[in-house]
Amino acid sequence: MQDLTLHKVIFRIRTMKIRRAEEKDLKGINRLLIQVNAVHHEGRPDLFKAGAKKYTDAQLLAILKDEETPVFAAVDENDVLMGYAFCIFVRQKDNNILEDMTTLYIDDLCVDENLRGRHVGRALYEAVLAFAREQGCYNVTLNVWTCNENAMRFYEACGLKPQKVGMEVIL
Repeated sequence: MQDLTLHKVIFRIRTMKIRRAEEKDLKGINRLLIQVNAVHHEGRPDLFKAGAKKYTDAQLLAILKDEETPVFAAVDENDVLMGYAFCIFVRQKDNNILEDMTTLYIDDLCVDENLRGRHVGRALYEAVLAFAREQGCYNVTLNVWTCNENAMRFYEACGLKPQKVGMEVIL
């Protein structure tokens, strides 16, 4: 896999590089996973546990090693993690009703809460798009919780449109 130093972005004194996440990023990834969960817990405390994170360290290491689950890291000039994008290849083949295609699904995209609004998320998203194009993907998809209005506005500003809508009734 080639180095994903697609481009450097200069903003407000900091330089940012997008690269594949590595084992050395675990501490920063864990910090951001807790931030993501806090946003979800605040919006849906009936679903998300307080203070939890989505993956154990063992699960994170397996994800980082798996070429089907690329993780991208936005790092500053000191190689400190500023944000990440967890992705998953979804390969549709020989389905009775759907066309054959490969989708790159963004499972999680997070920017450190202290750095939001400084284009880190946009740079990560653009790097994911470039990677997906290089890999011959048909599209890039993601899910966003409706309680996360900031994320919804961000994705809409990036040009994403609803593909399908999940609905619920709480019993």
